[in-house]
Amino acid sequence: MKNILVPTDFSPAAHHAFKLALQLAQRSGGSLTLLHVIEVPESASFSTFGGPVGSGEVPNSGSMAEVFMIKLLQATKQRMLKLVGEAAQLAPGVAVHDMLETGRTGEAILSSIEARRIDLVVVGAQGHTALEHFFYGSHTERLVRLASCPVLAVKHAAGELNVRRIVFPSDFTAEADRAVPGLRQVQALFPDAQLYLLHVAVAELHTSTDAIRAFAQRHRLRNAHPALIHAGSASRGIPEFVEQIEADLVVVPTHGRTGLSRYLQSSIAERVATQVFPPVLTYKLA
Repeated sequence: MKNILVPTDFSPAAHHAFKLALQLAQRSGGSLTLLHVIEVPESASFSTFGGPVGSGEVPNSGSMAEVFMIKLLQATKQRMLKLVGEAAQLAPGVAVHDMLETGRTGEAILSSIEARRIDLVVVGAQGHTALEHFFYGSHTERLVRLASCPVLAVKHAAGELNVRRIVFPSDFTAEADRAVPGLRQVQALFPDAQLYLLHVAVAELHTSTDAIRAFAQRHRLRNAHPALIHAGSASRGIPEFVEQIEADLVVVPTHGRTGLSRYLQSSIAERVATQVFPPVLTYKLA
């Protein structure tokens, strides 16, 4: 997880994500790309260099919309440069690149993931201004569902990155074995953290602590602890357990758009990513 993308709308939630991403980049020896998307009408033709596409000149005074867009682009670039400067102070060893795009926010983020071969997206789960309708609720869930790389959803200021307790919810059947490669990457980043292997027991679905222990032993997971909680659903039980132990990170695998199991399904990952208090990392099953 060395090539990190941080979409930003300059909101507090996005800034929390930015600061946490810097710490992750420091820990992994990676780099960070800041992305801001200005949504413009499809009929408009502006470049992100501060002028109409195909023209290096200021438009006629009658075209106030074009003048406004140029000013907006220039002001946004200054805000991006300010974040780059902040990064140089907070994490001087981390390479930070800024990107400014125009278009639809969701599509721009997804295309940037592919074009830049992003390993991890760190996103504010709530936002304001231009990105409010992307970062709030279902739009964060959409990113979780469609992104080809892991997504870390951040809702609050995290302070110093000190991950001591990680929660990994699963049913611990054979299918859960496919989640282990991603889980090992997380443990490599936080080798001293305690890993809580959580099963939420509901009436029609139940896994014993013995099965959880066997899962941990089979995959030689370090610092692993079986955990069992009874709740009406996984999406209710996970936040309840996370609050009980004051977890620092929740790791939730998801199938994305493919066939879904009854437990490890994208709808649970999406809801948890927007409801649970600590950062939530979601990733596709191998």
